Amino acid sequence: MNYPMFHAINMLAGRWAPIDSAMRFAAVQLIFVVFAGAGWIGVRALAKRQIRPVLCLAVSLGFAFGLAQGLAHLSREMRPFQNHVVHQLIPHEPGVSMPSDHATAAFALAFGILLFLNRRVGLVLTAAALLIGVARVWVGVHYPGDIAASAAIAGLAAFSIYATDRGARNVQQCKDRAQPNRPASS
Repeated sequence: MNYPMFHAINMLAGRWAPIDSAMRFAAVQLIFVVFAGAGWIGVRALAKRQIRPVLCLAVSLGFAFGLAQGLAHLSREMRPFQNHVVHQLIPHEPGVSMPSDHATAAFALAFGILLFLNRRVGLVLTAAALLIGVARVWVGVHYPGDIAASAAIAGLAAFSIYATDRGARNVQQCKDRAQPNRPASS
């Protein structure tokens, strides 16, 4: 199923120069726009002294990369251009295909911003992450399953940190209620 989906997307590459150019941009440079957007939101949050959400974002990003590295060491899936004739529109070193570092970073930032800092910007970054993922398939360097694994890893990491942080906040609120003379923590 992974290769037929890859082939259906990648066979469109090389037919329309403007779309190929846009996909090259999305596959290689759009991640920098995602990082800049996330950085801007993070800096604004820090200026408002919202340290905990920014810390949660950073931890979820690190956790996603740790999980992705673990999967990469377990995976034997080589890049599409190593096993098939593809329309490869960008140069890339051969190696393990799953998961995509670009997609993992994009989805981790998008989901982290969505859960911890700004839902609207998080949704925009999620759309950008989807575009990055499709573009990485379009240009011939990843299978759709690599992108799906990246999104799942990023979602798992962000939601795990969100649930852990929420649980810690609930415990702290219970402690604060049990001690009425103590000021409530935020």
